[in-house]
Amino acid sequence: MKINNLVLQTITKVIVFLILLYAVDLFFAGHYTPGGGFIGGLMASGAIVLLLITYDLKVVKKIFPVNFIYVTATGLLISTLTGMIAVLKNKPYLSHFFTKNAHLPLIGTTTLHTAALFDLGVFLVVVGVTMTIIQTIGEDD
Repeated sequence: MKINNLVLQTITKVIVFLILLYAVDLFFAGHYTPGGGFIGGLMASGAIVLLLITYDLKVVKKIFPVNFIYVTATGLLISTLTGMIAVLKNKPYLSHFFTKNAHLPLIGTTTLHTAALFDLGVFLVVVGVTMTIIQTIGEDD
């Protein structure tokens, strides 16, 4: 049985938002500076684990109504297909490509990298595997 601690729950809402924001920053910073999909995924998982500590598994499943095994599979698929882009262009597996001056709606002109797609796959795999393990350990039978 969980103790209803209003202070902990209120602070957790703010801290989880900040941790997830920092996870996104680490994810996008990973191409040019230290960071990327792995550490961003660990930070996001840490935020979800904080929710699990503060609340319980039922509440977190309402907030994130996904099966984390499918998140892992999606991440593996994205990472694998990103590597296959190079093979289709007769380059070694996982060779990365980029475009300069790509115009995206709402974002504007930017560069696009296949490394970001690969990192997205890694991010999803890390979140999926970590949360599957944590939920499996924490489930009551």
